[in-house]
Amino acid sequence: MESAPITVGLDGSAESLAAALWAADEAERRGLGLRLLHAWVLLAGEPATGLPPDKDQNYWAKRIVRAAATAVYERHHDLSVTEDLVAEEPEAALLNAAVSSTMIVLGSRGLERLESFFLGDISLQVAGRAAQPVVLVRAPAGRARPLAGTDEGGVVVGASLHGRYDSVLGFAFETAAARGVPLRVVHGCPLPVQAYAPWGVDPEVAGEISKEASEKLSRAVQPWSERNPGVMTTSTVRLGSPARAVLGAAEDADLLVIGRRKHHPPVAPRLGNIAQACVHHARCPVAVVPHD
Repeated sequence: MESAPITVGLDGSAESLAAALWAADEAERRGLGLRLLHAWVLLAGEPATGLPPDKDQNYWAKRIVRAAATAVYERHHDLSVTEDLVAEEPEAALLNAAVSSTMIVLGSRGLERLESFFLGDISLQVAGRAAQPVVLVRAPAGRARPLAGTDEGGVVVGASLHGRYDSVLGFAFETAAARGVPLRVVHGCPLPVQAYAPWGVDPEVAGEISKEASEKLSRAVQPWSERNPGVMTTSTVRLGSPARAVLGAAEDADLLVIGRRKHHPPVAPRLGNIAQACVHHARCPVAVVPHD
């Protein structure tokens, strides 16, 4: 059975081109095909043969996909690439594509500009609803990629100690193995009220909380480490804000992996506070992985 491809959503922006190149690199590492998808609800039928390009209503849509394909082929000559134009709203098209994809890769603008709140809405909606992992990639800002095997770079995964987190850890280990880089598993543990004294944090209480969390984290990670002996893994508990703990650990990472619950109350946001913070503020690509 042929493996599902990696699908990239394109909109013609620098961010979506960066997403296409990131996805192409990942597809080659994993031995997968790449699908370049552009969705436009006003997409017209195929024009008659011989019609001049300036008369083709789909000219700009085709140009977006072709430009991404050209950039991908310059780096990956033998990669299997499918160019796809879909007459749907982008969010619906991407959610449908996720069902038959290994992952969805989209451009992300973070919070560098005010309009990011609006322009990034589709990416956030897809990340919060897709059946498969969604990777959000920002346009490169000149940061050099650390060498594999060093203490910097690699993959960082924010680990929860509540609920079933196997899909998140599995994705993180699989990605680190495909890249040949270290994996850092980080758990941010907020301190309860009783940990605070008039002079600050009670070191004895903080130590007990840290020890208990470290033991739980080790038990959660151990089965995955045993299945992936080639992945150099470190596990760390950081006391304080979970979002700050994960973002701090991912400062020099190549990829940050975070989870989001598949099921949540109807009125609750589809991305939790930690996932929202990581998507908006992380400097590296962020993979949002659904879990039970």
